[in-house]
Amino acid sequence: MAYYLTRSLLSLRALNPLGGSIRAFSNMYTATCTATGGRDGQVVCDDDRSHLDVKLTKPKQMGGSGVAGTNPEELFAAGYSACFLAAMGLAAQKLKTPLPKSSSVSAAVTIGKHDNGNFGFKVDLTVKIPNAKQEDADAITKAAHYICPYSHATRNNVEVNIKTTI
Repeated sequence: MAYYLTRSLLSLRALNPLGGSIRAFSNMYTATCTATGGRDGQVVCDDDRSHLDVKLTKPKQMGGSGVAGTNPEELFAAGYSACFLAAMGLAAQKLKTPLPKSSSVSAAVTIGKHDNGNFGFKVDLTVKIPNAKQEDADAITKAAHYICPYSHATRNNVEVNIKTTI
């Protein structure tokens, strides 16, 4: 049953990124942040500094000092995991399947170099939907991957692996 619901959900052109040409875009919200100092600098939210004011530090593995702070990969992982979990909520609602409040998404974002020397990312998402049937959890995850804007942005550009557990 979940298979057919997922299939019908994904057949909706508005949710299917492979369903045709670029579609009209309707703005819902715009976040604007400014970075200074690169990987050893700072990022602030332009519209309200109390929303985001982060010290950036380069990871030790990339030649950084190890001083306390965050980095762009952690910010990307935080955004992707939160957005994907929200997309799971929308997917569960469309599939008429409950999504437990204890559900979670962990994102591991790895930066590395491609064989041509260019930098790139790899993302591993770990989805946990406690007390669900595996079939339902897989259907929610699959639909969420088609709904989530981060998944749209990375599709065919960044390797994204998703593991779903119950």
